[in-house]
Amino acid sequence: MPAYEGKQRVSASEAFVETLVANGVTDVFGIVGSAYMDAHDLFPLAGIRFISTAHEQNAGHMADGYARATGRHGVCIAQNGPGVTNFVTAIAAAYWAHSPVVAITPEAGSATAGLGGFQETDQLPIFSRITRWQTHVNSPARIAELTGRAFHYALHEYGPTQVNIPRDYFYGEIETEIPRPFRIERGPGSPEAIQAAARLLAAARFPVILAGGGVGMADGVPELIRLAEQLSAPVVTSYLHNDSFPAGHPLAAGPLGYQGSRAAMRLIARADVVLALGTRLGPFGTLPQYGLDYWPREAQIIQVDTEARVLGLVKPIALGIHGDARATARALGEALNTLGGVAHPVADRLAVIDAERRAWALELAALAGANEPGRVDPRRALTQLARALPANAMVATDIGNVCSVANSYLHFDGPRSFFAAMSFGNCGYAFPTAIGAKVGRPDRPSIAYVGDGAWGMSLAEVLTCVREAIPVVAVVFDNAQWGAEKRNQIDYFGSRFLGTELDNPNFAEVAQAMGSHGLTVEHEDQVGDALKAALDSNRPTVIDLRLTRTLADPFRRDAFKPPRRLLAKYAGYSAKG
Repeated sequence: MPAYEGKQRVSASEAFVETLVANGVTDVFGIVGSAYMDAHDLFPLAGIRFISTAHEQNAGHMADGYARATGRHGVCIAQNGPGVTNFVTAIAAAYWAHSPVVAITPEAGSATAGLGGFQETDQLPIFSRITRWQTHVNSPARIAELTGRAFHYALHEYGPTQVNIPRDYFYGEIETEIPRPFRIERGPGSPEAIQAAARLLAAARFPVILAGGGVGMADGVPELIRLAEQLSAPVVTSYLHNDSFPAGHPLAAGPLGYQGSRAAMRLIARADVVLALGTRLGPFGTLPQYGLDYWPREAQIIQVDTEARVLGLVKPIALGIHGDARATARALGEALNTLGGVAHPVADRLAVIDAERRAWALELAALAGANEPGRVDPRRALTQLARALPANAMVATDIGNVCSVANSYLHFDGPRSFFAAMSFGNCGYAFPTAIGAKVGRPDRPSIAYVGDGAWGMSLAEVLTCVREAIPVVAVVFDNAQWGAEKRNQIDYFGSRFLGTELDNPNFAEVAQAMGSHGLTVEHEDQVGDALKAALDSNRPTVIDLRLTRTLADPFRRDAFKPPRRLLAKYAGYSAKG
């Protein structure tokens, strides 16, 4: 289709599709629906691949994975009403992951709005708290303008947007101009703030850098490396952003948060100055772990973020910088040069960093449990998977006990490699996200870590992978239980397992019946070979990894209290202890 210059007379569907093309859209995830079929019919001619999914929630997760892997827009679309409401969980996950997802939500016809017609609901309020911006196309003449604006805001405000279009507005002829995207450059914050931060860092006895997701989003890892080396400061990563700093670097200490790195926690506990770069300092990522209440309450915190509202929101800070992580890291390095470098000797600090890294590696290895006949200890399995991961692999993890333990074992040397459901924490996230990541980056291996409970929410997308020839590998942690909730039942409810026991089929055989490759793993020495074989096959593959029922610590001990039973018939039905 031609690229229009100036005002042209086109159909509304052509204007919509050409706006997608102008914004570089080559892939759209969703389920076909009559509400937008006129535009959908044009996708092939416009060079847009439509990936037909098994469920709209998974289409939204695919758009999220695509966006996070590429740094470009992820786009999802569905039928009005029930198709659109199925997006909600995925858009909420994208919101907390700061992903530039554009949700196209066709709506019931404008002439019957409010009459309770077929598949009608008010679609804007549903997404109002989980999008960065919403628009309702109030005239076919504005379909290109408002769609283009949604793409602009999604990319430059780091979050999902919604374009709500009455289904009859895809029809008719209009006179319009296709809006062209333009970039907005982000700066480092005020010169005064940069100088103040540089002075704090230069004078620090034990500075620590906390690298958040904003570092990778800003493509700022090289600038962060230079700044860390300039300061000889250890770098810890925020919760589930293990790819924000190269794990192989001698200053890398690993992730904070649930099942993170004790080295990272012990090092940040020493800090007198913390540079929190590109992170909102979310509460779940700074909670005590392993019995360590590690957040340095006496340290001076310098927080850098492009979102002014998060500065000082969660943790008290000494200095807030409203700036881009990459630009701020570069500016801080230049300011440190003008100050003549750091004031305190660094040899002892480097020795401490190295000692903590080594100690944690030994401690982590010692946490492994025993295998059982036909089942592998979870930590041993995660160790073997980590050893077998290719250097350029992308990994998406689901929520759940074993998937969360993976936080200790996943190490990356480049950004846009690790995708998790972040603080929204929804099940069924990993597999469709890995699919979207693979579509966006077909040159990189894409692997999903999924618990057997969450697998039930997304296994239908194996059909999508087979149909669309998307060679994603799903590693299903098969321990026949909802592990995270079962852990709570063990700790607080007398090991009364209500709703947490699973009776699973062989998921590898199910995958084979769907046309996929399937592998069953029952022994530790098979784990790495199975992952390598799955990747070498270049086919969609499901690995049924049989695990013991060993469970790690619960997500949040602070969220529970021992239950009280006041009625006589429940009096003997209380938690152990």
